Amino acid sequence: MEPMEIIGSKARLQILHRLSEQDMYVSELMESVGLDGKTAKHHLNKLEGEGIISSRMEGRRKYYSLEKEVLVRISPSPNRRFRIQFPTVNTE
Repeated sequence: MEPMEIIGSKARLQILHRLSEQDMYVSELMESVGLDGKTAKHHLNKLEGEGIISSRMEGRRKYYSLEKEVLVRISPSPNRRFRIQFPTVNTE
């Protein structure tokens, strides 16, 4: 999936913003972003499938965490660039 497709949704950007502040469980994300369960799960699955977020179970709650840094660069003239980047994380 292309980077723009991944984060090109207002809901996904809101989810990423919330997860950049703290790990959250599904109900917290649904409430803070204003999504129903089915829609939230759809967006979370897309982000998790691309490796941008991860999930873990704690008791009966499923928590989500941001796993990759997401960089968006928009440059004015003379460069005129629009770039979305998911930098590689060195796990050594």
